[in-house]
Amino acid sequence: MKNMRPIDIAKKLNISTSTLRSYEKRGLVPKPSRSPAGYRIYTEKHLAYFECIVAMSPGFGIDTTAAVLKALQRKKLDAALWIINSAQKAANEDKALIEQVKEHLQHLDSEKLLPIKDVSLNTSIPASTLRYWEKEGYIQSKRGTNHYRCFNSYQVMKVLLMKVAQGAVYSNKVVQLKRNIRNLEDYNVEGVKDIIEECQVLLNKRNQKQLSGLYYFYRLCSKLGLL
Repeated sequence: MKNMRPIDIAKKLNISTSTLRSYEKRGLVPKPSRSPAGYRIYTEKHLAYFECIVAMSPGFGIDTTAAVLKALQRKKLDAALWIINSAQKAANEDKALIEQVKEHLQHLDSEKLLPIKDVSLNTSIPASTLRYWEKEGYIQSKRGTNHYRCFNSYQVMKVLLMKVAQGAVYSNKVVQLKRNIRNLEDYNVEGVKDIIEECQVLLNKRNQKQLSGLYYFYRLCSKLGLL
């Protein structure tokens, strides 16, 4: 099997050699052998791992990608596939959340207030997270007669949008999406529609990036003789 220098792989993938070392440190690739002088010796198999990392992480995130590649190193193909399946299921759930936001948009009620515990239960978001989002200015509550935090239907809708943003793979666009949600004024319906469209574009892009990642995942599995 052909040996490769770190600098050659880094140039081929348009990343730095320090990034290669960080992937290795995290256990995403097998440990390379060393030359008598102590330099790393990568093989074509290592290249296939690195290609898979670069291709999968934009669509699945680095943590999911790491879990998948560690499973492959243990020859656990089925475990890796179920991790991928779970990530794709989460993306589909985000799509369903967008549909919920559209439904909320049709039935806004400024008078109806839900206590924080009900919002937490209905959205499956911990109350501690809701309080943090309020502290950061993403959502706003009112105090009910018992002085507990309560949210109107518009704020519940923003909670759902934040949940979509929270589940997205980190990127500058996701950071901007959260900023846009925070800057939404009360009952800015057109603003919500713009953010819904923004979310849908991100979800579609995630699907496309996942498809590209899966191509390199398949190539790696073939290289490892797991298929």
